[in-house]
Amino acid sequence: MLDCSSTLRYNRVMISPEEEEYVLARAYVPEHILNLMVPISKGEAFLAEENLYFAYDNWLIFVGYPLDKAFSAARCEAVAQQAVDALRPEYLWFIGPEMPPVLSTACQERQSDGYYKLDLATLQPKPSLLRQAENAAQEARVEIARTFTRHHAALVTEFLKRENLPPMAHELYRAMPDYVAASSTAAVLSAYDKKDRLTALFVVELAPGTFATYVLGCYSRKHYVAHASDLLFREMIELAKKEGKNYINLGLGVNAGIKRFKEKWGAVPFLAYEFFERTFQRKKRAPLLRLLEGKL
Repeated sequence: MLDCSSTLRYNRVMISPEEEEYVLARAYVPEHILNLMVPISKGEAFLAEENLYFAYDNWLIFVGYPLDKAFSAARCEAVAQQAVDALRPEYLWFIGPEMPPVLSTACQERQSDGYYKLDLATLQPKPSLLRQAENAAQEARVEIARTFTRHHAALVTEFLKRENLPPMAHELYRAMPDYVAASSTAAVLSAYDKKDRLTALFVVELAPGTFATYVLGCYSRKHYVAHASDLLFREMIELAKKEGKNYINLGLGVNAGIKRFKEKWGAVPFLAYEFFERTFQRKKRAPLLRLLEGKL
């Protein structure tokens, strides 16, 4: 276990209810949402100045997006370095708009991407897109629930077998049962065909006051319904509006196909994303995907 006694500022006291409210009120990326990150990472959440980080055992995930949005490479690097010095992790995973030069030296993995945003106030989907969603509604019905069933898990398994996703994205899908069970603000949007077979699903997080977060989505080829994902996208928009959200954070681009899907609905990249992994001690390598599964 971590020994944080040497630095009072970084103790293992859980984030207070007041700090939770502070974080939620200022969240603007999925990694700020405790209801999402704690179940998926299985770590404890810490707040240092304006930055969140998550830690457990021998690893540390540092979120380099400050809650006050006043990003400074120097400040980010200083706060992250303090966390590293206090917790002395073997593995550091950093995400932020820029890579701190010192911390990113000798990084083992790196990824560059961008968050996509769908502004609900200015949204004007193409009529052809809405017609496709409506056509899908004639062939499938939509349910919104807070449970992730064995049918959802089977659809995820089918999807992962055919899609070559990055390890981080792959394990996000695998973590869905635990996450949905733990988050009281997660919504599972499901499309069922006329034989009541699950054809597509979306998972949406509704905890932040001003925005919804699209966590992930997938569809079935075994029980395919044309444009079922567009139908769920339309329903996600309606759900976000009903919940009083201003916009939907659609997450990362990931690949060309996912980018096209988000962009056709009017989403635009609005925030740079940099990820790196660094190992501080050369022991047997422990990939992030195993840690996220809670196997270490």
